[in-house]
Amino acid sequence: MSHVLISAAHKSSGKTTISMGLCAALQAQGKIVQPFKKGPDYIDPMWLAQASGRNCYNLDYHTMGKEELRGTFRRYMAGADIGIIEGNKGLYDGLDLEGRNSNAALARLLKAPVVLVISAKGMTRGIAPLILGYQAFDERVNIAGVILNKLGGKRHEGKLRAVIEHYTDVPVIGAVHEHADLNIDERHLGLIPSNESRLSTETIQRIASHVGDQVDLGRLMEIAALAPDVDTGKYLKLVSNAKTDVRIGVARDAAFGFYYPNDLEALQAAGAELVFFDALHDRSLPEVDGLFIGGGFPETQAKQLAANRELKQQIRREIEDGMPVYAECGGLMYLSRVLKWRDESHEMCGALGLDTVMYDKPQGRGYVRVSESEDFPWQDNRTENNAVYCAHEFHYSKAENIDEDIRFGYKMMRGFGVDGAHDGVIYKNTFASYTHLRDSEHNRWASRFVQFVRKHKGGSAKRHANNADQRHQSL
Repeated sequence: MSHVLISAAHKSSGKTTISMGLCAALQAQGKIVQPFKKGPDYIDPMWLAQASGRNCYNLDYHTMGKEELRGTFRRYMAGADIGIIEGNKGLYDGLDLEGRNSNAALARLLKAPVVLVISAKGMTRGIAPLILGYQAFDERVNIAGVILNKLGGKRHEGKLRAVIEHYTDVPVIGAVHEHADLNIDERHLGLIPSNESRLSTETIQRIASHVGDQVDLGRLMEIAALAPDVDTGKYLKLVSNAKTDVRIGVARDAAFGFYYPNDLEALQAAGAELVFFDALHDRSLPEVDGLFIGGGFPETQAKQLAANRELKQQIRREIEDGMPVYAECGGLMYLSRVLKWRDESHEMCGALGLDTVMYDKPQGRGYVRVSESEDFPWQDNRTENNAVYCAHEFHYSKAENIDEDIRFGYKMMRGFGVDGAHDGVIYKNTFASYTHLRDSEHNRWASRFVQFVRKHKGGSAKRHANNADQRHQSL
């Protein structure tokens, strides 16, 4: 099971660009590349998935136990020639003193050799103690290679190679020079998602060309082949006998694209047929029994979302008629009354009793822990009272002008949510939250939501008939 973890000395070293280039360059050689991303993230995995041609799966200690991490890794590695795991932050960075959720901890768990990406701009002899220190800090971590990044030229590269060869035993398997082709535009949440970039294919091809020419891909494959097999313990696999009996519409476009692939798979395993729609261009919903509107950047597409009045009005009617809807972050913003950003206000669906306002700094960021309130809508006979779940949030928008009678499904034990104490706005059969869930063995939210949609499916025929009548009258 050949695999390698791409990490760095610190954040913003170029891990994503290098990982993306490696995925695309290896795929161009005919290799089957399976990408993974450590931690909670939507944007980097979108780029890695497009670069490799396979869904990228997240490995996150906060929402997954060790057995699930190993089992998930093993399941999605099936049929791949190499697994490339992109780390987050620096190799040893973590939330606690022991680094139990660090990249190094994941490398040990998955027995993955580490290739360290070092942003070497302005560095010469000082790179040697940096590498030696990272080796000595935890000898259980196998730093098997280094990729030098953001180099100033051949002379700079030569000096660094000589220093590393003289003072360390770590091979330099790549030296990537600074170039405009390696830049991807960024904004408040990081890289611009690939689903918004019309030039994403060309961008990936350019990056792959530079990385493929300046990294020894053969040596990388040799390092990855050193990884021993992963003991999966309990082999986690989605097994379902559920009949596909409900249709769930999923918003997927330039505004909404933040979905974990295994969450979508879990919805399907629970008996849902997923029907994708475009909130920017589609004038009506497909015939569905429920909606899932994920996160994204509705603020950058607010004018076009607001202009699509037909779809907004239909979604509002469906919500009023009791259609089950789950909205995360960007989805919550879309269901609000008004979205304000950069001195502009745009009318959204108006289904929730609040406005959303964008700020220059994050209003909620990082890992959260939520406790379900008595009003939580997806409760079933397997749900414990006041169940606590781990998840994450990352939003620059804030809910304002909140109706006094609004109900919440979450109490915030850690994190900000809607108002610092609560999250998960409930309106009829709609549940909208800043909290991003992960379907894991600790929180099987997907099957609970499908069950909730199934429970309320009886009203879907009436809703479809009403919508058909309204469309006919409009003609």
